[in-house]
Amino acid sequence: MAQATITARVDERDKARFDSFCSHVGLNTSAAINLFVKAVLRENRIPFEIEYNPDPFFTEENLAYVEKSVWELRSGKGHAHELIEVEDE
Repeated sequence: MAQATITARVDERDKARFDSFCSHVGLNTSAAINLFVKAVLRENRIPFEIEYNPDPFFTEENLAYVEKSVWELRSGKGHAHELIEVEDE
């Protein structure tokens, strides 16, 4: 069977950690990626759950509050305060 090459860009540290993991379980990077490809083709899906966990700061309710606060400040209904830093105890 003819071989083909897949090229992917990953963070250097992630690659080093992935290479190390593969080595510890007796694989090389190419073999590990081939295992992933075979699992995708066998299961006809990504073989693990992919979830989106949005940052809780960006909920609709919080964004509406921020927009309202910005509108109030721009309308002259707010007060600027200095940041008060509290030293750790």
